[in-house]
Amino acid sequence: MPQAPFGYTVRTYDIITFGDELPGILSLICAAREYYRRTNKYPRSLLMFKGDSRKGIGGHLVRGGLSYLDRSSIPLEIRRAYNLESFGDAPAIYEEFLQRVGVVQVALDPLKASQVLREMLREIRADILSNIEIESVSKQRNQIVGINLTKKETYLAKQFIDSTVNAELAQAAGVKKLKGFETFGLPDSELSVTLVFQTQGLSIQRLKNIEKLYLERFTNLDDRDAQNWLNQAAGNNPEIANRLRKSLVDRNGKLKTMYVGKDYIDIRCKALSIAYHSFRGTPLILEKSGAILDNGNVAILSGGRLSWNAFLYDVNADQAEALARGKAKPTSAMLAEMDYVIKWFKTIGANAVTRADELYIRHSGNVTEVIDPLTGAEMLAGGVRKEEALGTFGYHFDIRGGIKGLDKRAEQQRIENLLHLQKPLFNIGIQHAIIKDIPNLAVISPASGFEGYACSAGRIVEFNCGVGQGIGIVAAMALQSNNNIGDFSNKQVRKVLDQTGKIARIYGQNYTAQAQELSEFEYGIAA
Repeated sequence: MPQAPFGYTVRTYDIITFGDELPGILSLICAAREYYRRTNKYPRSLLMFKGDSRKGIGGHLVRGGLSYLDRSSIPLEIRRAYNLESFGDAPAIYEEFLQRVGVVQVALDPLKASQVLREMLREIRADILSNIEIESVSKQRNQIVGINLTKKETYLAKQFIDSTVNAELAQAAGVKKLKGFETFGLPDSELSVTLVFQTQGLSIQRLKNIEKLYLERFTNLDDRDAQNWLNQAAGNNPEIANRLRKSLVDRNGKLKTMYVGKDYIDIRCKALSIAYHSFRGTPLILEKSGAILDNGNVAILSGGRLSWNAFLYDVNADQAEALARGKAKPTSAMLAEMDYVIKWFKTIGANAVTRADELYIRHSGNVTEVIDPLTGAEMLAGGVRKEEALGTFGYHFDIRGGIKGLDKRAEQQRIENLLHLQKPLFNIGIQHAIIKDIPNLAVISPASGFEGYACSAGRIVEFNCGVGQGIGIVAAMALQSNNNIGDFSNKQVRKVLDQTGKIARIYGQNYTAQAQELSEFEYGIAA
């Protein structure tokens, strides 16, 4: 096949990143910096994506407005043993990005993030191309050579990185992607998507007071109005109503009030959710209502802004894929539902509520044919071996909104469902992100080669930035030696990180018994 269709304008680069999610951008930056370190010149780099760069660069963190960053979770005893900060030892490139944006703990200002990413891309002299659509991918033998766009332009390169949530470039190149949770035998099931919104004028103190008032009323059985509201949110199901009521207090019977940190708020209970759903007149049940106000992760931003990761929409695998291909734009039905959220928040004190331009799509299937797939059990067993590890990341198996049909599937396979899994703390490598049959292509995203529960922890940005740092280094090595991304090992990346003083401390933990239990579950349920 020719490198470009007849009549197409051709532009040539060394490395192209498709998709502007943070791990992909930082991977491109790492590639350019490492190449410069080796050759004293920058490679020809291109960041190409479907979204509109005029609305910001940085994917779901920027145009999707996801300001509350999920950080690495490290048990206290491990932090003490290794003398670690709260979030452990983050990948060097991610730490640099957070510092340049001015993140205190977890709150990322989307506008500032976009500005910093533009600066970092300017520093490596990368080009940016947005508002594009792939028409086809040109290949020679088993390698990608170019991306052909619908506007009759072809972009050639030697190495390619795909950071889209649905592995769109990989799919166009013929890589097989499993739908939804097909690794669990559930190809139609998918994680919920979120439309993030910001409130202004709703002070933290007022929010605390409102939540406390609702908590006191919903736990007071003599408050008939409040109990009617709670029953409405429970879909008039006494069992669900009782469960909701019990969830409002902790083990000691104390009200589960919100926790306010330096730059974030964790909403620990569903008091606000119950109040919203009684206002909306729908049950607080995702499957029944199609959209729910869940416990919020709230980022505290400057100027009295609160950014809410809280409103979930129920989607199946085909819908998630369609949304990803449609530039993550919310549907008209989603926007109509968001109107109720805006109205309700204004009733409790917000003077302005603005939604993000794009959806936060958590997951949309996983590619196969990677060098070394990563399972949830392998995460619980500590990830890659210490001697080849590039860093360590900890996070719970977060299936927000649930995986529809998982309980039933477990029942059918006669295996016990897992209720209390340990949070994995695992060492990072790159082999699950490299396509075996297209060795000059890496997929760094929730769509990487994850199997079973792995995608729930593996979809988190901080982890993927660690993977992206490694992929960037091998992309530079591949360019310099005229090889491919897939020709390099974790150990070779680790050696470079050591040489440049950027290696993170390694503290992955092998939870052997739970890893074995999860392995049996993952293999059993997929059978």
